[in-house]
Amino acid sequence: MTNSCKPSDDTTQLGLGLNLSTKKTRKREFLEEMEKVVPWATLVQIVEPHYPRAKTGRPPIAIETMLSVHYLQQWFALSDPAMEEALHDMPVFREFAKLG
Repeated sequence: MTNSCKPSDDTTQLGLGLNLSTKKTRKREFLEEMEKVVPWATLVQIVEPHYPRAKTGRPPIAIETMLSVHYLQQWFALSDPAMEEALHDMPVFREFAKLG
């Protein structure tokens, strides 16, 4: 008896030409380019004197991460709740913001 629920090679991601691990999306290409052209170190130096310092409690999020998230919101027209959801749903956004 064969297992009829097992997908055949024709219906797997590879069989359908959907090798998702190697395809570079336009978003990924755009973010890779922005990583190169945005003067991140200069922006951090500008923001750093005004950024809160942790005295007690939880430390603030890294300036680089906050700047990355802010830029993502601007580039992709995302509200705060939409940005939070996108960070949960989209690995490319998490990678860009250096969140994992």
